[in-house]
Amino acid sequence: MSAQKSSFNAVGTLRVDDRSYTYYRLAALHEAGLADLATLPYSIKILLENLLRFEDGRSVTKADIEALARWSPRTHSEKEIAFRPARVLLQDFTGVPCVVDLAAMRDAMAAMGGDPNAINPLQPVELVIDHSVQVDRFGTADAADRNAEIEFERNRERYAFLKWGQSALANFRAVPPDTGIVHQVNIEYLARVIFGAGGAGVAYDPATAVAYPDSAVGTDSHTTMVDGLGVLAFGVGGIEAEAAMLGQPVTMLIPEVIGFKLEGALREGVTATDLVLTVTQMLRKKGVVGKFVEFYGTGLSRLPVADRTTIGNMSPEFGSTVAMFPIDDRTLEYMRLTGRAPEHIALVEAYARAQGLFRTDDAPEPQYSDTLVLDLGTVEPSLAGPRRPQDRVRLGDVKSSFNDAFAEYAKTRTPANRGAERMQNEGGNGGVALAEGPAELADGSVVIAAITSCTNTSNPSVLVAAGLLAKRAVERGLKQKPWVKTSLAPGSKVVTDYLAKADLQRSLDALGFNLVGYGCTTCIGNSGPLPTEVSEAISERNLFVGAVLSGNRNFEGRIHAQVRANYLASPPLVVAYALAGRLDIDLTNEPLGTGSDGKPVYLRDIWPSNEEVARVVTQCVTDEMFKSRYADVFRGDANWANLAVAASERYAWDPKSEYVKNPPYFDGMPAEPGATTDIVGARVLAVLGDSVTTDHISPAGSIAKNSPAAKYLVERGIEPADFNSYGARRGNHEVMMRGTFANIRLRNALVPGVEGGVTRYLPNGEQMSIFDAAMRYKKDGTPLVIIAGKEYGSGSSRDWAAKGPALLGVRAVIAESFERIHRSNLIGMGVLPLEFINGENAGSYALSGEEIVEILGISGGVKPRMEVQVKATDPQSGKSVHFKARVRIDTPDEAEYYRHGGILQYVLRQLRAASKS
Repeated sequence: MSAQKSSFNAVGTLRVDDRSYTYYRLAALHEAGLADLATLPYSIKILLENLLRFEDGRSVTKADIEALARWSPRTHSEKEIAFRPARVLLQDFTGVPCVVDLAAMRDAMAAMGGDPNAINPLQPVELVIDHSVQVDRFGTADAADRNAEIEFERNRERYAFLKWGQSALANFRAVPPDTGIVHQVNIEYLARVIFGAGGAGVAYDPATAVAYPDSAVGTDSHTTMVDGLGVLAFGVGGIEAEAAMLGQPVTMLIPEVIGFKLEGALREGVTATDLVLTVTQMLRKKGVVGKFVEFYGTGLSRLPVADRTTIGNMSPEFGSTVAMFPIDDRTLEYMRLTGRAPEHIALVEAYARAQGLFRTDDAPEPQYSDTLVLDLGTVEPSLAGPRRPQDRVRLGDVKSSFNDAFAEYAKTRTPANRGAERMQNEGGNGGVALAEGPAELADGSVVIAAITSCTNTSNPSVLVAAGLLAKRAVERGLKQKPWVKTSLAPGSKVVTDYLAKADLQRSLDALGFNLVGYGCTTCIGNSGPLPTEVSEAISERNLFVGAVLSGNRNFEGRIHAQVRANYLASPPLVVAYALAGRLDIDLTNEPLGTGSDGKPVYLRDIWPSNEEVARVVTQCVTDEMFKSRYADVFRGDANWANLAVAASERYAWDPKSEYVKNPPYFDGMPAEPGATTDIVGARVLAVLGDSVTTDHISPAGSIAKNSPAAKYLVERGIEPADFNSYGARRGNHEVMMRGTFANIRLRNALVPGVEGGVTRYLPNGEQMSIFDAAMRYKKDGTPLVIIAGKEYGSGSSRDWAAKGPALLGVRAVIAESFERIHRSNLIGMGVLPLEFINGENAGSYALSGEEIVEILGISGGVKPRMEVQVKATDPQSGKSVHFKARVRIDTPDEAEYYRHGGILQYVLRQLRAASKS
């Protein structure tokens, strides 16, 4: 792992006990008069070490290192640097298409006369199968076993394909299903913090003992969770991750770093979830999209790593690239708790101290581009909703928040609710008083209460609090309401170990919170069907019902198609709302229910104290649990072991498979890219509003029975009961093309008053599905564009949100602003991201979407952040409007990817050239 150059004589030796490690000294930059290491942000130091280690005079130059070493909080840099992460992290929804693309690249390489084995990960790639389990069964002792059986039945083809990848691809490991959630497995086991001493099932090798910071890119946006452990990690699109696997650097501009100072300590009755929702609201309001956020201050000493990782997990929700915490004594404490080897922990401490990466309360404060301050003592019990994770609501205000949302819905509700227009804007106005204490399912009922997601199930304090609250509720004679679908889906088997040891699982079971599986369930949209009587009542009476979940996402249409109001909450509050059964209730003043003694029971009566929670955590969460559960984590159960997979260099595609198909990205690809051309004669496929998420563009959940994807599957003999989800079928481009823009809550201004994946075919105005219209445009040879508002592509790092539009024929997206990951994904698929400038938008030019669009100025190539001319012509009157738009290609490498038609095409051509030479 030695660098080809070392302009600063940075290579040194670090001795830790009886082991020696080579490392790249940051002090060398201080000795050269370039950097004040004491006041540089932690994250910038991590980037600096990466540049020192990979200096080669080409992708990383001496000038690059000097530019980063002179990082200044007062300067916005346009300098590009190349970052090479230590590993790539995948989950199965995004991992399957990654492996599909690698298999397709092997075929394409062979077709172009190159060596298929050149397509191989060049660094560790770790995949955790966690996104496929659904809550089909709940509230019973055997729910988890039955859900696991159903999961394997549904996904056998996908799992066999991943097992092929494990045998055929170098540096690729898969954690089998029914083990845990990727980000929780990452912080509890996979994360090394510092590489060199082994760990995560890899033995220490004295022959290659180079010490360097752990870092990762992942195909799930919540890869940032491990930032709380001091690991620089962030989400990227699958196509960008594939390029990183194949040795391409992740390019970025030298980042601005926002410092978030934490002071004081959390008050009695306040949870880590309340803290993270407060932080999310503050940072989204601040505006940190595309920036690094780094936490500092004396409050960190009172913030355990479990709380830090909860904050890191929510980085996509407040929009930053990373949400970093430095290494300190709390980091070492967590590593000991989770069973890391003493030699490994010793290296982490010694390395961090030697490199100036170890935080103490008396160390100088780093300098930052801007700062925020939060006194932890001011944090209040909170939820977030009903539609966005940044919309924090004080616990006492949830009732009015829900009433506002319901009032807006009620304006458009009809008895049949056929195509009623949903809320266009995020957040409501007005308010109504709902009937108190519904005796049966009604508007305001909570129909899903889920303790789920890596966000909170990674944190013992909030899980234990939920268990203690459940125990007291049972003792007082309370029960969950019969219309509430309850579930417990932790991200690690360690959770059920310590809940059982504390004798809390029995109480959770008594309230319906039986284990349903280890994986992403409700938070990803795998909430499963509601009970038939509940589902029918919602449909027949057009009810406005809600969900409360301990997750990180509550976007429209994500949690469940019939659930319109979704609130994020701490696990104990999830239990509380299951008991209340309603969202139109003020839990700070109104009772949860009536106890067995006939007296009202209030939330305050059963809420556990901080001291009680801490005592149970200390007594019942042990390092032996982690060591035992992760001792053989890659082995899997009998189902996994019995999957028969033939070893082969190239994958043997099954033409009958509707889970895994050879995608068309490389069909007919020439050895060299053609010239870049202007986009002329384009039509608008959709006109979309603000905060259109990747869930709107490429849903992961259920496949509607009347959708183009359903029609495709039925034509191939697949019954609706076996549709599975869009997420599960991401290895099949035919399904995913048809699922693009198929979210049932999508609102396209070309078809006002209609929800779902619908548009008009503009030559004749005929209304049809977006897929059908796109295919008709493709037959006509008509390129397509999308017009959108602010924060286009927010949410998950979903590569299919770029792949799908590209396959439909979308050549450009013109938006007010883009979320970082989605912008890079579009470029990676050869789709041009354009931004309105000077605060303009579609309304500034009275664009209806019926115009014929030309994008002029890209012929011959694009340059980062150049401006182009857009011409939109009304085909009826012939009148045109002209405006400028900024090309949101930010780096020279991104411009090169676009020139090649996408990042995978670029990498394939580079590897072919290298293999032939």
